[in-house]
Amino acid sequence: MRAPAQRTYALAAEVERWPAFLPHYRWVTVLERKGGVKLVEMAAQRDGWPVTWQAVQQLFPDVPRIAFRHVRGVTRGMEVEWTFDEYDGQTLVRIRHDLTLRWPLVGGWIADRVIGPQFVEHIARQTLRRIKDLAEQAT
Repeated sequence: MRAPAQRTYALAAEVERWPAFLPHYRWVTVLERKGGVKLVEMAAQRDGWPVTWQAVQQLFPDVPRIAFRHVRGVTRGMEVEWTFDEYDGQTLVRIRHDLTLRWPLVGGWIADRVIGPQFVEHIARQTLRRIKDLAEQAT
């Protein structure tokens, strides 16, 4: 992204504001807040398919880094990490998802072939693309 890491981080960190600038997000509600840790309920859509989950978001502004742990919904147990590495005024943003479904027999297959690529990656790609556009517009 052609924007400083802190600007990009600020857009990503305020998940409760995402529905205002991410059209695929239906709502984000902060259920609990303790310092840099939030329990949030998030709802998005994937081409009209509604998806809802709860996650614990932990902010590390000095790094900068954002961590999520999904605690409710189909993706319960998924660990997500956003990292922001700045080089010469540009920022490399990475989103890493670690989804292991503990469903007997089919969990791995469904995580790797359905939920991961069809929902998680699709929604994350849209989120990252829009945050990139907004961060670069502010430059």
